[in-house]
Amino acid sequence: MSFDIDCRRCPRLSRFLGQVRQTHPEYHARPVAPFGDPRAQLLIVGLAPGMHGANASGRPFTGDFAGILLYDTLYRYGFSSAPESISGSDGLQLFNCRITNAVKCLPPQNKPKGDEINSCNPFLREELDSLPEGGLLMALGAIAHNAVLKAVGVKLSAQRFGHEQVHLLPGGLRLIDSYHCSRYNTQTRRLTPEMFRSVFASAREMLRESM
Repeated sequence: MSFDIDCRRCPRLSRFLGQVRQTHPEYHARPVAPFGDPRAQLLIVGLAPGMHGANASGRPFTGDFAGILLYDTLYRYGFSSAPESISGSDGLQLFNCRITNAVKCLPPQNKPKGDEINSCNPFLREELDSLPEGGLLMALGAIAHNAVLKAVGVKLSAQRFGHEQVHLLPGGLRLIDSYHCSRYNTQTRRLTPEMFRSVFASAREMLRESM
């Protein structure tokens, strides 16, 4: 099932986006499409669009706090043309990398429900199917990790989330986990810039080995 900007599969999310469009008519306030190289080997999976980030700009991690560390790190490791993602029209490009979310629509309080994650999972499955041989997934947080496992048909109990843990998946895909680069995680130092860069250094090395 390909991405659908007009998707209304989740009633609660559809109602909430309708309310957001009324209060913020200038916002994107619709499902947010994946962004980046369509033939990328690296697919980064986040949780869901942020209210004043992707939900406003229409591009994953663009305009919110979490995107500050993410795009700076992507640039450091050669995956991005610029260290900042300011708006959906800033000309930024990703190289051999694509960014998506487990849930494509903004959820209230940034907390999607289980049935909403499941409803969106076929879109993620389609994205995984497009990854080339030697493809690598990076899950930002446990919800993204679990969504990836569901998409490939692996029991959640079989491969637990763990920061910088690497998991082998069916079809030759690999998954590396990271704590989410959220404001809470970075301000509490659960995730430091050095920890995040270490995950990307590992990802870069794995991609080199697969070539």
